[in-house]
Amino acid sequence: MTPRSEIHDRLAASLREARKTRGLSLDAVARLSGVSRSMVSQIERGESSPTVATLWNLTQALQVDFAGLLEGRPRPGIEIVRAEAAPIIAGRGHGLIIRILSPAEAVGEHEVYDLSFGVGGGLVSDPHSPGCRESLTVISGNLRVISGEEESRLGPGDTARYPADRNHEIHAMDGAARAILIVQDS
Repeated sequence: MTPRSEIHDRLAASLREARKTRGLSLDAVARLSGVSRSMVSQIERGESSPTVATLWNLTQALQVDFAGLLEGRPRPGIEIVRAEAAPIIAGRGHGLIIRILSPAEAVGEHEVYDLSFGVGGGLVSDPHSPGCRESLTVISGNLRVISGEEESRLGPGDTARYPADRNHEIHAMDGAARAILIVQDS
C-alpha cells in the first residue's frame, strides 16, 4: 500500500466516523459545510483528494480537530497541546486575547478559555443557549462581571458562576487581568 492511499484511507475513515458519531447524513454535512454531497461521499470513500479549504469546511461542520484528522483514533495516554499551538482569538473584545483550551469536539457542551485582558480590556457577550452557565476564575488582576442586571467584582482566586443565557460582560479593572472561563451548556 502506498503512503498516499494510507492517508486517503485514514482521512476517509476519520471523516465518515465523525459524521456518523454526530448522527449526520451526507446531505446534512453538505448543507453545514458548503461542500457538495457527492464530494463528501467521494472523500469518505477515499476516491477524491480534497483541498485544504474543503477539509477545513468539513472539519468545521463536523466539529473535529483539523490537525488531528489524519492521526486516526485517539491514542490512550496524555495529549499535549503546547502553549504556542493553542488556538487564539484576538481582538474579540477590546484589549482581550482568548486562548482556547478545550478540544474542538467539546464546542457547544463544555468549553474552556484562558482570557488575557489588557488595561481596560473587556468581553461583551450576547446570550448563549437557554440554561447555559459560565464559571469565571480570576488568576491575576481584578475583574468586573455582569450577568443581566447583576454585577460583581472579583480578585485573584475568586470564582463567579452565573447565567450566560442573558447578556453578560467581563471587564478588567485597575490594569491587566487574567482568568479561566468555563462555558457549560445545559
